Amino acid sequence: MLLSKVAAPIEVPLDPKIQQELKQPPTIVKQSLKDYIVDPRDNIIIECEAKGTPVPTFQWRRNGKFFNVGKDPRVTMRSRSGTLEIRSSGKPEDYEGEYQCFASNDFGTAISNKILLRVSKSPLWPKEVLEPVVVREGESLVLPCKPPPGLPPPETFWMDSSIMPIIQDKRVSMGLNGDLFFSNVLARDANTDYSCNARFEFTHTIQQKNPFTLKVLAKEPYNDTFLSSTDLYGARNVPETQPTFLSPKGLSSSKIVLRGEQLLLECIAAGVPSPNIDWIKKGADLPSKKVKIENFGKTLRLLNVSEEDSGDYVCMASNKIGSIRHSIEVQVKAAPYWLDKPTNLVLAPDENGRLVCRARGNPKPTIQWLVNGEPIESSLPNPNRQVLGDTILFHSVQIGSSAVHQCNASNEHGYLLANAFVNILDMAPRMLGPKNQLIKVIENNRTFLDCPFFGSPFPILRWFKNGLGSGLDGGQYKLYHNGTLEIKQARPEDQGTYTCVASNILGKMENQVRLEVKEPTRIVRAPEHVTQAKGTTVRFDCRVKHDPSLLATVTWLKDDKPLSFNWIGRFRKDGETLSIYNVNPEDAGTYTCTAKTEIDENSASARLTVTVYCSLAGRPDPPQDLELSDPSARSVRLTWVPGNENNSPVTHFLVQFEEDRWEPGKWQNLSIFDGNLNSVNLQLSPFVNYQFRVIAINAVGQSQPSLPSARYQTSGASPDVVPSGLKGWGSKKNNMEITWQNTERNGPNLRYMVSWRRKDTEEEWNNTTTTRTKHIIHNTDTYVPYEIKINAINDFGHSPESNIVIGYSGEDKPGAPKYFRIQRHTDVVHLKWDKPLEPNGVLIGYTLQYHTVNGTQAGERKVQSFPANVTEYLMNLPNRFTRFKFYLAARTQVGAGEVYAVESPHFTNEGQQASRLTLFVGNGGIDCLPDYLISLQNLSILFCTSLFLLPPLCVCVCLLTAYKEQEDIATQGWFIGLMCAVALLVLILLIVCFIKRSRGGKYAVRDKKDLPLDPVDHKDQDGSFDYHSDEDNKPLQGSQTSLDGNVKESDDSLVDYGEGGDGQFNEDGSFIGQYTVKKDKEETEGNESSEATSPVNAIYSLA
Repeated sequence: MLLSKVAAPIEVPLDPKIQQELKQPPTIVKQSLKDYIVDPRDNIIIECEAKGTPVPTFQWRRNGKFFNVGKDPRVTMRSRSGTLEIRSSGKPEDYEGEYQCFASNDFGTAISNKILLRVSKSPLWPKEVLEPVVVREGESLVLPCKPPPGLPPPETFWMDSSIMPIIQDKRVSMGLNGDLFFSNVLARDANTDYSCNARFEFTHTIQQKNPFTLKVLAKEPYNDTFLSSTDLYGARNVPETQPTFLSPKGLSSSKIVLRGEQLLLECIAAGVPSPNIDWIKKGADLPSKKVKIENFGKTLRLLNVSEEDSGDYVCMASNKIGSIRHSIEVQVKAAPYWLDKPTNLVLAPDENGRLVCRARGNPKPTIQWLVNGEPIESSLPNPNRQVLGDTILFHSVQIGSSAVHQCNASNEHGYLLANAFVNILDMAPRMLGPKNQLIKVIENNRTFLDCPFFGSPFPILRWFKNGLGSGLDGGQYKLYHNGTLEIKQARPEDQGTYTCVASNILGKMENQVRLEVKEPTRIVRAPEHVTQAKGTTVRFDCRVKHDPSLLATVTWLKDDKPLSFNWIGRFRKDGETLSIYNVNPEDAGTYTCTAKTEIDENSASARLTVTVYCSLAGRPDPPQDLELSDPSARSVRLTWVPGNENNSPVTHFLVQFEEDRWEPGKWQNLSIFDGNLNSVNLQLSPFVNYQFRVIAINAVGQSQPSLPSARYQTSGASPDVVPSGLKGWGSKKNNMEITWQNTERNGPNLRYMVSWRRKDTEEEWNNTTTTRTKHIIHNTDTYVPYEIKINAINDFGHSPESNIVIGYSGEDKPGAPKYFRIQRHTDVVHLKWDKPLEPNGVLIGYTLQYHTVNGTQAGERKVQSFPANVTEYLMNLPNRFTRFKFYLAARTQVGAGEVYAVESPHFTNEGQQASRLTLFVGNGGIDCLPDYLISLQNLSILFCTSLFLLPPLCVCVCLLTAYKEQEDIATQGWFIGLMCAVALLVLILLIVCFIKRSRGGKYAVRDKKDLPLDPVDHKDQDGSFDYHSDEDNKPLQGSQTSLDGNVKESDDSLVDYGEGGDGQFNEDGSFIGQYTVKKDKEETEGNESSEATSPVNAIYSLA
C-alpha cells in the first residue's frame, strides 16, 4: 500500500534564479581516481569538488582518521573547494594512504570514493652476475626477465647490448610475463646477447638488465649459408622433436578475468620445427569481433569480457612430427556494476518517495546504506524512513529531514559508491519563461506555446484562451507535462491571447502568450532557365506574395553565394527583377531568389547558360550522379551524367579512385575513356575498398572532380604481378644488396621471397622472406656474379617467380696492371700496358702519375687519367736526355688499385752524338732506307731523300745521327744546313754523270750473269749488320764492257769513296757499318775518255 503512494520526484530546473534560491544538500561533482598513482617529482593534487546551497565546507579522512590539513605546512586546501595540494619537497611516500573527502552544509554531507594514494616507483635491477647460458642446438630455452616491482608495473621488452631490438617470430618471442622463449635454439642465436629492459611510465625511465650470453653446442659449424635454407634444421643436423608446452605447463590450467576487462591467454610451445599454435573454444565459436590473435599465434586477446565469455579455451601446438593440446578454464568474475543507481530526490512536505540501489557482480555484491557519510544503523532514528535491503522508503516527509544518502555496493573485486540526497522543499509556483510573449506563426503550421514553471509541491498547470472557458486539452490542443501547449494546425481563428496558470497548495502563478497567425510567403512567378549569347542582357523575375503585416526581403544568390549589386556593375537589382548586362561565360550558373520574412522564407532557382564562340570555350562542368552496377570480383560498371561542355566538346573522361586501406584520402588515376562514353567497365585490383570520381576533359582543360561514388570492396587474391626492378649490387666489397620495387598487394600481409645462388654453380638456392624491398647478403667474395629471383606472397597465395637476373657482389680496388712497358724514342716516350689480371670490379679507367728523375732528386709529380679502353700513351719529351719515373694504377668505383711503377731507360753514353751523311743504293720503292735502321731507338734520321736512277734502282741520301758524349751539334742549324748542301752537291754530280753516260751509247745489259746487286743481310755475332758482297773483287753488274771485251770499271765509281774500317752504328751510338766495295784501280790505256758507270750498292759516308 505504501509503495503505491510513492510520488514522482520533483525535477529542479536549471534556471539560474531557481538554483540561487533553492536550498540544496551537497553533491560531489569532481574527485580523483580510486587508485591514484602520482609522480614523486610533482606536487600531489587530490581533487574533491562539490556544489550545494549553502556552499559546502570540506574535511578529509586519511586511513579512516580525521586529517587535519591546517597542521601540516606542506598541505593546503583550495578556497571554496576540497582539493588538497601537497608540495613535492620532502618524502612523498609519507603521504601514501587512503583518503576520503566529506563535503557538508546545513542539509547534509556528501562523500567521495576512498582514494588510494600511492607514489610511483621505478627501482633498479638487482645486481647480479649472469653466467653464459649453455644449450644444445635444437633444445628449447627460456631467458627470465623478472623486472623490479615498479608502481605501476613496468612495460618490458628485449634488446641486445647495441640497443637493437631482438627480432621475434614464431620460434623466438616474449611471453606475457616478460620472459624470452625459444621454441628451439639455433647456432646463430649465439651471435648476439639478450638484455631485458623495463620502461617505467611515470618516471619516463628505462632500466636495463645485465645481458645474457648464449653458448650453443652445435653439431655443424655455423655460417650464413644456412640462414635461408628451405630445410634449416636438416641442413644443421638438428633432430626433429614433437611439441611440448613451455607456458603454461602441463595439459590444463585456469584463469580468472573480471567483466569489462580484457582476457589474455598464452600458449608457447617447444619443438623442432617450431610449432604452430591454433585456438578454439569448446562448445562455441570464438567471438570474431572481440578476439585478436597476436604474437605469432601464441596469444589470444579478448576485449571487453562478459559473462558469456567464460568456458574452456584450447590451444593446439603442432608441427610435422605431432601435436599437443592445452585446455584453459576461464572464469569471468565481476566487480559490482550498477543496475539501478540511486539519484537525487526532491520531495514536498508530506510526500512519499524512495531510493533504490541495485548492483550486480560475481560474487553478488553486499549493499550498505550510509547517511551523511555514516552507516545508517548508527544515524539518528527517522520514523519517516524504512530500509528494505537495496531500497529506502520515505513517507510523509517533513521539512528539516533533508540528508545525503550513500549506497556502497561491494564484493572482493571492488566497490561502487553513489551519493543521492533527499531534499524536502516547499516553494510556491514560479514562472520561468518571459512574460507576455508574442508568437507569430504561419497558417497551417504546427505551433508550440511554451510556459516553463516550477514549484514544490509540483504545481498543476492549465491553459486558457482569451481568459474564457475551461482548460485547453484535447482536440487540436495537446498539453505536455512541462507546461507546453501544442496547436497541431494553426488557423486564423486560433489567434488570440493564451494564459497558462500554475498552482499548488502554496499559491498560483500565471503568464500570457499572444498568438498571431500569418499568411505564408510564396513566389508566384519564379525565374526561368535561360540560354543567352555572350554580350547580351539577361533578366530573371521573382514575384513574391506575403502577409501584408510582415516585411519581406528578396535576395539573390549565384551558385549558393550572395550576389553584390552596385550602379556601375553588370549585376543590377530592380525590385523583384535581376538584370545581368553584357553576360560572360563565367556568369553561367544557378541563380536563386529567396523571399524571406521574420518567420518564414521561400526560394526558387533557374540556370543561366552562356553560349560563346569556340575560341572562347571554357572548361566543362563536372559529371554528376555517379552510380555503380554489375559488380564482380575484379570489375564494376561506373555510370555518370555528363555536365555542360561549355562550348568545347568533351574529348575524354578521367576516372580516379581513392581507397581507405593503404593510402586513404589520396586520389589516383585509374583509367581514361573517350568523351562519348558515360558508362564504363572498370578493371580493379583485389582487396581494395574503392570509391570513384570522374573528371571531364576538353580542349580548354579539366573540369572540377565530380562528387565521389559509393564505395566498392573487391575480394582478396594472391599477387598476380612479379615484383619489378629486381637487381643485385654490392654496397661493400663483401656483400650484395638485392632490391626490387613493391608490387600490388592483392591481399593482407604482403611479403617477398627472395632466392639467390652463385652463378655457374650447382649450389642449392638460398632464400629468405621479408616485408621490405631490400635484402643484404653478407660475407660474399669480391665481385662475384649471383643468380637472383623473387616472388610475392600474401595470405591468399603467391605470385609467379620472376626471371633470373644476374647481380654482382661488391667491388674492390683492382690489382696492378698485367704489364707496363716503356719504349723511348728521340723525343717521345711510348707507354703501353694491359688490364689487371684481378680487376675486382668494372674498370672505369687508369691513373698515370710521373715525375722527372735527376739522380736522387724527384721533380713535381703530374697526373694523367685515361678511360678503361685506353692502354697506351705517347708523351712528348721536353728534352731527349730527361728521364722519368712512372706510376700506373687501374681504377674501379671503389678507387685506385695497386700501383705498377717503372722508370724510363737510360740512353747509353747519354749526351754523345755522331752523325754521318750516308748514301743507300737499292731496289725501287717509296723509300730505299733499310727497315732495321728505322727501328733502332738510338738512331735519329735528320734528313733523307730518294732519287730514282734506272728502275728498279734508287739512291737514298740520308743524314743519320747517333748519341755520344759530344756536344749535340746535330741539332744546330748551321750543321743541318751544311749537311743538306753537301747532299745536294752529290745529287747534282750523280745526275751529271748519268747524263754523260747516256749520251755515250747504250748499255750492254747482262741479266742474271753476275752476282745480284742486292745486299745480303749478314748478321755479326755482336748483333751488327754488314752489307758487303761476298765477292768484292768481281766486276759489278752494270759495268761497261770495253772494245776488247774486258770489263772496265768506271773511273768515277763511288767505290773509290768507300771508307774502310767498321763504320757501323751500334746501339751505343757508334757507326753501324761501312757498306763499301773494295776495288783495285787499274789505269786505263790510251786516250780513251772515261765513261760514267752505273750506280753501285755503295755508301758514301761523311763524318
